[in-house]
Amino acid sequence: MERCPAPRLPKALWPVAGKPVLEHLLDYLANQGVNQVTICSIGNSSLLKKSVYLDNKMNVKFLDEQLPTGTAGCIRNATCYETDSLLLVLSANMTCPPKINSLISVHHENRSDLTVVFNPACGNGKLMGEPAEIYVCESSVLEHIPKEGYFDIKEGLIPEMLRAGKTVHAVILAKHTGNFRDRQEYLCAIANYLEGTPQLNRDLRVCKGIDLQTVWMADDVNIDPSVKIQGPVTIMDGAHISKDTVIIGPTEIGKNVTIAENSVVINSSIWDGARIGSNCQLHECIIDYDTAVPDNTFAQKEFILFKARGILKGSVSDIIGVVKNNASKLQHVLALLLYTVSKKLPNMTFSSKKSILAGLAAILVLIAFFWSYWPNLKDLWYIWQRSDEYSSGLLVPFIAVYILLSRRHDITKCSCKPAVFWALFAFILSQGIRLFGIFFMYRSAERLSIVLSIAAVVLLLFGWRLFQKVFTVLLFLCLMLPWPNRVQAAVALPLQRWATSSSVFCLEIMGYEVIQEGNIIRIGDATVAVAEACNGLRMVTAFFVISGLVALLVKRAWWEKLIILMSSLPIALLCNTTRLTITAIAFTVLNGEHWEKIFHDFGGYAMMPLALVMIVAELWLLIKLTTPPTEEQAIIVTRQNR
Repeated sequence: MERCPAPRLPKALWPVAGKPVLEHLLDYLANQGVNQVTICSIGNSSLLKKSVYLDNKMNVKFLDEQLPTGTAGCIRNATCYETDSLLLVLSANMTCPPKINSLISVHHENRSDLTVVFNPACGNGKLMGEPAEIYVCESSVLEHIPKEGYFDIKEGLIPEMLRAGKTVHAVILAKHTGNFRDRQEYLCAIANYLEGTPQLNRDLRVCKGIDLQTVWMADDVNIDPSVKIQGPVTIMDGAHISKDTVIIGPTEIGKNVTIAENSVVINSSIWDGARIGSNCQLHECIIDYDTAVPDNTFAQKEFILFKARGILKGSVSDIIGVVKNNASKLQHVLALLLYTVSKKLPNMTFSSKKSILAGLAAILVLIAFFWSYWPNLKDLWYIWQRSDEYSSGLLVPFIAVYILLSRRHDITKCSCKPAVFWALFAFILSQGIRLFGIFFMYRSAERLSIVLSIAAVVLLLFGWRLFQKVFTVLLFLCLMLPWPNRVQAAVALPLQRWATSSSVFCLEIMGYEVIQEGNIIRIGDATVAVAEACNGLRMVTAFFVISGLVALLVKRAWWEKLIILMSSLPIALLCNTTRLTITAIAFTVLNGEHWEKIFHDFGGYAMMPLALVMIVAELWLLIKLTTPPTEEQAIIVTRQNR
């Protein structure tokens, strides 16, 4: 039985020696005599099944979980409480698993109900290293696992078994299992695998590097004689390595990888289809599938995701010929289009040929902008579609367009006087930030340059007067950008702790008996796991968008709008605490994961109207606090006697 995590690309599918690490593990288990395997994942079962080659050596079952259930929860779901066999639980991210028979023998010798396996210490004076994420347990442990909800082995099952008087033993391995959770551990796992495996597979021939260490190389490779390789290194089919390149292991080079001249690759993993430019230096890096690394790139301890851009095919003379042949048609169409626009914008005249050329130049500028930033825009679209935290960013461009339309009467009154000097300055600044992000691999800097380039285009086409009208809308566009990874990592864990602690506080105030174990809330017989996705960051980003929309639409003083924006954070935290508190109470009543999931999702959607009500109440309160009372004047009515 295995349990694999589910990041953007499941780590169980990260390649090792040309195959996914999960496939290596399944082959090893089959050779060890294991005939029944259940693979638990969160929403990735179809991808795992499609990406891993399965033969008829064993019966493999894929179990797709809707919500995190914990390692013990995976045991419960995989067995359904119906087994008399010994249970072996492993992480799917493992390159060098131990001998299964040895683990079972030690388990029986200790007469354990549960055996926890640890890696050896790494020379730090300790006997025990990090957990190997391997457990051997009797079927009797199922009695201590609740029928529903999140339940972990270390935080939940082991304490329950010890309270019940069961036996739990720890085993320290002689060799690291190669289990990994991040980039650094993945590269260490590759090193353990290459250094401890004399023969990888039949498709690779064994060679010797300059230090007589092993180099595995496919037959269909093209390597310049001047290339220096220091093993252990694997080079797969279709790889092309140019002259004066240095490869230092442990390193893996995938299929159809191209490495240009004078590059250095040290202790890295280059996945299939990647292209490394000339004069590059890669130290302890992972290069994603089909990634193009520009020339002169220096990267250290990075996961590189540069995507190759499409290149226009055809010679320059062919392109010029097409433009000349269609110039008259293009000018006619533009004249009709600009005439229509001139009717909508009375202060802008396009009747002259000079104005038509100016309009054509504006269109070319916009085309150049979209062409230049198309990979970044596609990357943003991918983030909006896949990330719960930043899915609200998809609404930001449409909201910005709506705000501009609501201000169209003020905008059309602005005369167009392009500020060429300031536009060039803004453009140079934006591209400088973009190059900084590319060179130092800060994707957030590249995305920020999108908004700065839009500001430069506005200055170039329309000038300062219109720029001042739309400046706040340009700032609003920044809300469509994901936060920098370091910022998100710094706030995610504190937000998760706050969400758990505040929910427990609210439940205790309401009279419930609650136990908090890390990020797990136990209320009655129910167990609620506050996952990282429930830390409230999604509400923070969404409520910033809502508050920004309200601030742009209402006619208030600037400091009142600032208060509305600043209140987004406490409102988001309060709504998230309310959602988790209500969800925890509902889990004590509802039965069945289907109903729990429906209520969990509905609770998130219900917080949006609640946030709007809070913002409206905040606006009403500001009116009451800032609007002076009107003075009542007595009206004297006189009557004239005749």
